[in-house]
Amino acid sequence: MKECIFVVAFCVCQLSLCYAQTDCPSSVELQNALRQVHKLLTAHETSYIQSLRNLRKKLNLLKNNTTKAGVKGGSNSTATCPVPETLANGRRLGGVLAVGHEVHFLCGAGYELVGSETRMCQQSLRWSGQQPHCRLTGQADSSVTSPTTPASPLRSATLSPTTPAPPLPSATLSPTTPAPPLPSASLSDFVRASRCIHLQGSTHCTCEGGFALTGTDNSLCTDIDECELYRRTQSVRLCMHNCLNTAGSYRCVCPTGYILGRDGHSCQDVNECETSQQSCAHGKVCVNTYGGYECVEAKCPHFRNATYVKTSPLRCERNPCMAWDKACLQAPSSVSFHYMAVVSNMSAPRVLFRVSAARLLGDTLRFGLLGNRGQRHFSVQRSSQTTGQLLLVAPPHGPATLHAEVEMSELEKRKLLGRYVTKVTLFVSPYAF
Repeated sequence: MKECIFVVAFCVCQLSLCYAQTDCPSSVELQNALRQVHKLLTAHETSYIQSLRNLRKKLNLLKNNTTKAGVKGGSNSTATCPVPETLANGRRLGGVLAVGHEVHFLCGAGYELVGSETRMCQQSLRWSGQQPHCRLTGQADSSVTSPTTPASPLRSATLSPTTPAPPLPSATLSPTTPAPPLPSASLSDFVRASRCIHLQGSTHCTCEGGFALTGTDNSLCTDIDECELYRRTQSVRLCMHNCLNTAGSYRCVCPTGYILGRDGHSCQDVNECETSQQSCAHGKVCVNTYGGYECVEAKCPHFRNATYVKTSPLRCERNPCMAWDKACLQAPSSVSFHYMAVVSNMSAPRVLFRVSAARLLGDTLRFGLLGNRGQRHFSVQRSSQTTGQLLLVAPPHGPATLHAEVEMSELEKRKLLGRYVTKVTLFVSPYAF
């Protein structure tokens, strides 16, 4: 903590000197000093939290020892409750049978627990709650005969050799054969038994990575939800899209049309047009978008007295006009189609598209937007004598499809020589990646 106070004091002094001197530390140096302070504070906070955890463990141990010493006026400090009956098709968690300690019961896959899930050893040396048993999921409990009649425990030891055992997923066990340990996944993926060591009257329990000790006697290990923990404590996202908590870890999930990146956190778009995953009909062009694709077909426009021919899948050229046909001459000389894919909430302003004249026949070029389409999101400006550019002036929100028509007009002494139109279509993804 002294180091933190010293660095903070140093930063304050440096800031105060800035008012009296002309040579002040740069913002980079101040940021580096603040980062060092942040690292020191983080280390002290971690040490403080660890000290609190150790203190809590010691208090729990002291409480348990006090409870044991108080049983029957202290004359029966080593007394324990009887060993709970064996749970068929399940297992018991917790090996300490002293007063104040708990044991927990879990059933195997395909079975559900009937009775008390947790039982505590009381000062009367009797277990609290009812003796549990496991029954097949969805099967009525035949052991309960009336609402006031307690359920009779099911034990493999009560089966006589001549009585056929009920169908179980595992082999039938004799009363003297201990049940094999069930895998943790069949008990519960997110709750497991802790690994405890009893040494000189104290118990030390540990868990696998991704689990935390729970229960009054630390006999259980409960999964840590990294997705929720990171969401609450960090300013950045653990996964680019969705975070799926798993037993002892987590997994990042991407939406349809994306694949998980090599780093295990980011999502990368799948180009369906290049991987033959598209199903566009003949005559249509496949345009890859973020998270999918679009099948487009460029259609030539219709103008009075003007006809067009398709010179490429995305360009139409006007047929020659008669010299006296003003309506035909006023029609665009060419119409091009341009398709773009962008992410949602993309930063603006930015240049999306440029159009330029291959050769200048007249003395003037003009650039502009046709009609009212796209004026909310787009603007056109000249970038050079022969080039104009389409600007995105407002962040687009997806999913959406935006349109804009950019016109380049060529004039000679204010007389129109030709019009060239580019129709731009923007496919906005529903995601920001």
